Amino acid sequence: MKYSKLFPKTIKQVPQDTTLKSHQLLYRGGFIRESVAGRYYFLPLALRVNQKIQAIIKDEMDKAGGQELSAPILHPIALWKETNRTTSVGFELMKVKDRNEMEFVLGGTAEEMIVDLIRKFQISYKDLPLNLYQFSTKFRDELRARGGLLRTREFTMKDAYSFDVSEEEFKKEYRKMGDVYTRMFERMGLKTIVVESDNGYIGGEYCHEFVVESEVGESKFLVNKDGTYAAHEDVARFIPEKKNAGEVEKLLQEVEVVRGATMEDGVKLHNLPLWQQIKDVLFVDENGRFILAIIRGDYDVNETKLLHIIKAYQLRHATEEEIREKIHSEPGFISPVGIKDIVDKNVELIIVADETLATIKNAYGGANKKDMDLLNMNMGRDFKPDIVADIALAKEGDIAPDGSGPLAVKRGIEVGNIFQLGFHYSSRMVNATFIDKDGKPKPYYMGCYGIGLGRTMATIAEISNDEKGIIWPEGVAPYKIHLVGLDLEEESVKGEAERVYKLLQAEGLEVLFDDRIGISAGEKFADADLIGIPYRVVVSKKTGDKLEVKKRSEKEIGFYTLEEFLKILG
Repeated sequence: MKYSKLFPKTIKQVPQDTTLKSHQLLYRGGFIRESVAGRYYFLPLALRVNQKIQAIIKDEMDKAGGQELSAPILHPIALWKETNRTTSVGFELMKVKDRNEMEFVLGGTAEEMIVDLIRKFQISYKDLPLNLYQFSTKFRDELRARGGLLRTREFTMKDAYSFDVSEEEFKKEYRKMGDVYTRMFERMGLKTIVVESDNGYIGGEYCHEFVVESEVGESKFLVNKDGTYAAHEDVARFIPEKKNAGEVEKLLQEVEVVRGATMEDGVKLHNLPLWQQIKDVLFVDENGRFILAIIRGDYDVNETKLLHIIKAYQLRHATEEEIREKIHSEPGFISPVGIKDIVDKNVELIIVADETLATIKNAYGGANKKDMDLLNMNMGRDFKPDIVADIALAKEGDIAPDGSGPLAVKRGIEVGNIFQLGFHYSSRMVNATFIDKDGKPKPYYMGCYGIGLGRTMATIAEISNDEKGIIWPEGVAPYKIHLVGLDLEEESVKGEAERVYKLLQAEGLEVLFDDRIGISAGEKFADADLIGIPYRVVVSKKTGDKLEVKKRSEKEIGFYTLEEFLKILG
């Protein structure tokens, strides 16, 4: 490709809202442009990178026994109703109707569609396992698109779905896909950390994210020193420090206080540690149930864990009016002690206590009355929760659940994920079964596996760059060689540059040839550095019968004949 004809050219300025380096570099380098919020044009350079990423994924998936197919983008909403996901992900679904008033959703993920396909066939246990994958456009009406390609409303995704006869067989596929993903990302120049995470609206019991460590990432995770335990903050577990669990239980006391409504106000007034205070957070779920989550004061409630414990989809904080008028308590003074005796009769209140409360005695906190506190509260004696479970948000310094040491908090960009689905879809969708050895129908045991191609491209640009521009790893670079012609006003130099360009192409090499006349060497080199192609090769008056060669990732410049350069490329 000749740069004089390439659409578009590099620019120096970027819009004010492009805060991430990857967004800025991809914009300036002529890779992407935004259509409307969260939707992007992939320009020729970006599309070439995207195709390289897709080729790596396809190669690895095919080697692992995956089979590529293509599913419709419009999903009949009836399929999503079959699995009840119109309720659980309604805030993200984009809906359309055809001329017959049949309602569809724009595919945000394809579990229902692939299961619907599978159940159209008479599958035997002899046909399993199956791993079917596709590259398709996904639509998610994200509340907040951000970071260029890192969070968009329309994107291309590789999504794969595996079907097995049992959990035991599925685990083999799950481990294999984990290895495949690690290998894929290595070929793209990305070092990933495999992080336990939450399945969210996908369903199932466990999943893992493949995260590239970066301060701009949205994934916050905790990891021990040797990396043997890594978990997203949504699911991270830990061993809480025991405080005064051996202390003798004291007499419960109600005391009049004058304090504010915050935890810090309680600490200052009572001159007692934060960990001894009970933190009370009142939520309301999508069914109108009130959930009182109580926890040791030095921890925060993990809403993701809480959702799983109470088997709900959504939570919101109760309003002050609801606290006063329905619970008959007082904001800032809520207490589990006696609260079920004062709520409205038509209110369903569930008290969920975190396990950390078992590590303390003689706690203090509100008394469900304004300016009144309770001292020496003890779980089991003074209040009995409906559920005791781990609902704590792990924090820096907590001990890993296997006792291996303290956890560090890190941030990263999620580039891929693998999910255990189990029977989540096959049990909800009619006839999602195969014929087992005994001749009887059995539900499939499933998994799914996703990679966002644009997000992966942006992640590479985010971590592989310098002050001059992008440094593309060779496996995904739009071109292998950026041939820069200088002094092209002279016919002999122009002729030599054209000759080298044709010879490189004849060797099957991808070349971007900067053939512009009247552009300074500095400007051409700046463009080459910004675009980030692995090898910059210069032909000029000074190079003579040699080529000036510089790797984008290195500082050294070498001079080689064409034959010598081809040997370097291997």
